[in-house]
Amino acid sequence: MKTAVFKSYKKGYYTFTFESGEDMVFEEIHPRVLKQFDLKNDKSLIDKEFKLTFVEIFEDDDQDFVIYRVESLKPL
Repeated sequence: MKTAVFKSYKKGYYTFTFESGEDMVFEEIHPRVLKQFDLKNDKSLIDKEFKLTFVEIFEDDDQDFVIYRVESLKPL
């Protein structure tokens, strides 16, 4: 798990900033996580710090195309 701050949701993409200062954009969030946190609509979650776990999903036909999906979020 890494520590990250939720920054925004725009046009289907979720942006988090990690401790290193690196921004990372996620295309998918596990449905279980979205049941806990309404990242699309709840503005109070912006700038909130979380422990975050994610996976990389490689497309079968194109190994250069990667989707990042948040698997779990735990507020700090």
